Amino acid sequence: MQQRIAPVDGGRPTGRFRNTTYVINESRPYFDAAHANDLMAVQGRSTTGRTVILGNGPLDSRPEVIDYVRCSYLGLDNHPMVVAGAIEAIEAHRSLHWSCARTRLNFDLLAELEAILSKMFCARVLAFSSVMLANLGAMPILASGQLTGGRKPVVVFDRIAHISLAYHKPMVADETRVETIAHNDIDALDRLCRENPVVAYVCDGVYSMGGNAPIKELRQLQERYGLFLYIDDAHGISLFGRQGQGFARAQFPQVLGDRTIIAASLGKGFGASGGILMLGTAGQETLFRRYSIPHAFSAAANLASVGAALGSCKIHRSAELGQRQRRLGQRIELFDRRVTTAEQGNSLPIRMIAIGSEAKAIGIARQLLEGGFYTSVTFFPTVGQGKAGIRVCITADHEVSDIERLCDRILEKVTDTTDKPWTGTRVP
Repeated sequence: MQQRIAPVDGGRPTGRFRNTTYVINESRPYFDAAHANDLMAVQGRSTTGRTVILGNGPLDSRPEVIDYVRCSYLGLDNHPMVVAGAIEAIEAHRSLHWSCARTRLNFDLLAELEAILSKMFCARVLAFSSVMLANLGAMPILASGQLTGGRKPVVVFDRIAHISLAYHKPMVADETRVETIAHNDIDALDRLCRENPVVAYVCDGVYSMGGNAPIKELRQLQERYGLFLYIDDAHGISLFGRQGQGFARAQFPQVLGDRTIIAASLGKGFGASGGILMLGTAGQETLFRRYSIPHAFSAAANLASVGAALGSCKIHRSAELGQRQRRLGQRIELFDRRVTTAEQGNSLPIRMIAIGSEAKAIGIARQLLEGGFYTSVTFFPTVGQGKAGIRVCITADHEVSDIERLCDRILEKVTDTTDKPWTGTRVP
């Protein structure tokens, strides 16, 4: 999600990095319509695979839909080993949560989880309750210069970096200079590296609205200029690598080094809950354990989350992970054979159906829901104004027939309603 700045009050922005009133005022009609059409804040219960029973009341009276909203790309959130891990952890400690900061007391299972993930991902891994908190704790340390030899870097954000990153720009700007460049603009980043002695770049690995960072080109800038890279790979973890290192980590050498930090989610492809930071040095680990605010002054992830993640680690270290990765790839290819999108041909599980008009996007999402498919309607501020669309999250647990039926429905509904000619194609 990205929060976009726009002028108000006679054309003058109310803040350099935040314009909350404008965002609320402009987006309120879209949120109201999405809620009125039962497309947001939906209640339900998962069953098997990607089937969800919507609403409240007796289960046999509630409608079932195929879910394309959840980001459990490998289908691990329903996995028996993940569920069992959560239950076993709570039973082992007869507790869910210790109400103290991690600088004081930690569950032993949390230390076990961090040690296993560190070995799996060849990094020093710290676990947090969420990726948002991991990023919140990292941004002040990055801005301070403690990660760049004591010299404060110019911190450069990709323009469509996730809101869990971009939200911290005002705080970063209180420490150092902040720049925002166009999405994946390697030339602009190269220029900033040439003009400034120390630069840090903040971006996603896999973007929540589709696409990815050019990791190869970013590594080249790192080698040439010493660029510091902070990459949030929440949507790329588990999908790539023999042990699920993720889209970003899999493209770095075995040793991460002192100029790269990768954040990731344990609640998407990993199938559990929480977030992590992959650090490259012992010094960085000590620094974060003492001075990352969520780590030092807030409670750790609860035991259910830790146990679920330990259960997922077992899957990640087995042959099943590769089987699920391949199964996901087959389903992505199937969708791409039927429907053309800007993401067509990449190996990532997010596909965006571009609509344009917010009202039309909400209407189409409602029609898809009535047809038994729950998708994510996206509009400002998640995307730019007039660039609304439908996000489809493909998973390894989707049946081939479910994807075929969704493609049929998309091609049927979108052709008649988009502002621009639809480029979807049917395979004979």
